[in-house]
Amino acid sequence: MTKQLFHILVFIVPIIALLPWSPESRRIPFLGKQSLVQKPPNNLVADNYTYEIRYYEQTLDHFSFDDLPNFSQRYLINTDHWAGPSRMGPIFLYCGNEGDIEWFAANSGFVWELAPRFGAMVIFPEHRYYGESMPYGSREEAYKNASTLARLTAEQALADYAVLITDLKRNLSAQASPVILFGGSYGGMLAAWMRLKYPHIAIGALAASAPILQFEDIVPLETFYNIVSNDFRRESTSCFDTIKKSWDVITSVGRKVNGLDQLTKTFHLCGKLKSTDDLYNWLDSAYSFLAMVDYPYQSEFLMPLPAYPIKEVCKAIDNYADGTNVLDRIFKGVSVYYNYTGTVDCFDLDDDPHGMSGWDWQACTEMVMPMSSDKNSSMFPEWDFNYTSYAEECLNEFGVTPRPTWITTEFGGHDYKSVLKTFGSNIIFSNGLLDPWSGGSVLANVSDSVVALVTEKGAHHLDLRAARDDDPDWLVAQRASEVQLIKGWLDDYYTTKKAAFNM
Repeated sequence: MTKQLFHILVFIVPIIALLPWSPESRRIPFLGKQSLVQKPPNNLVADNYTYEIRYYEQTLDHFSFDDLPNFSQRYLINTDHWAGPSRMGPIFLYCGNEGDIEWFAANSGFVWELAPRFGAMVIFPEHRYYGESMPYGSREEAYKNASTLARLTAEQALADYAVLITDLKRNLSAQASPVILFGGSYGGMLAAWMRLKYPHIAIGALAASAPILQFEDIVPLETFYNIVSNDFRRESTSCFDTIKKSWDVITSVGRKVNGLDQLTKTFHLCGKLKSTDDLYNWLDSAYSFLAMVDYPYQSEFLMPLPAYPIKEVCKAIDNYADGTNVLDRIFKGVSVYYNYTGTVDCFDLDDDPHGMSGWDWQACTEMVMPMSSDKNSSMFPEWDFNYTSYAEECLNEFGVTPRPTWITTEFGGHDYKSVLKTFGSNIIFSNGLLDPWSGGSVLANVSDSVVALVTEKGAHHLDLRAARDDDPDWLVAQRASEVQLIKGWLDDYYTTKKAAFNM
């Protein structure tokens, strides 16, 4: 069997078996995005967070002097609570992820809710090559080939944010206004890296669920899938065992005459299953995402889901233990993820509504996150990351060879504790241990100002989501700690500025 690794918003079937998936990826269209409420063209409201949409004429290549066309970078801005330049009102900038920036704005309520407390301006710049921020005038042209995609990198994206915020502050005569960075998942990685690369631009960063160590062999390659597996095991050992057993059952049924037809019927697929690999990948996707969003309340972050969805999946699997075969039980369980609302009649495993994903390119160039699965500790089948096959797929798809050591060369990662302790400051790494991406993040304090906030029952950047009346106490406490740390950064900044002014 092959192992599928997933991508945000879009995915490519030919190379999906080998490419590492981004922290925010999805197998099927995101249904919750429809909750964005459209207002007049240049003024939108996402979950009661009002912002103006603007565009910035951005440089395509910040690191050369080639005569290249600029592109329009979309960004969202709100100044309703900003204290203004005369009072050095802070600027909260969310580092846009690999997708439409309005979706991330709608799912980052913590940033919006902090703005009035600190008198802050809020800015959500969109990541180049995603959403509407397309070089060369269109997505089709931007994604045409390796030459047009060449400038889709984390380095270029960070430079976009640095140039945008510097120019904006200059135009507002707000050069003295401090900038705090926010980001979740890949956006959290960007926030941490930007704080390290551009310390003169931003005074601090909240990097939520940011797997900056998920490269090369910094963490064991089995870490991600072991965490997913442990999330299911902690709910029910019988559920864990059933899932572990199911892979061999799928293989056995698939080898029979008309076996693929039988699997198609069992899992209510829209079209005939072409291979068992497609079914493996579909199930793998559901289990992994469930671990990411095992939130303590109902949500629609990736899919409409109940509170503690893994518990509900295991309940569905275990409730049919008597007299029901393994595959029917697995279908009952996975339906909690793919069809919790009960509105889906059949599942299309080949659904690819968006076309090529920018993350596929990033994964084939610099964002190489190797993962494996161990048969003894994981509920997934055993498999090993094979760089040779990985590189061949990238060469076939894009005509490029990955650079698996580039991220650690550019941003660091090895010996990160001593490096961050010596050269880093004012970074919060927040993680929930239910989130499989936490295994590739910083989970212990590095210094007094490079701090890890870890919650045992937290999931994928839950702390960045909007506050709710039913938030558990540990989540309220985590956010309170983040607020205090951010307040400390700002207090230190203003004290330093005041002292310099008096001099």
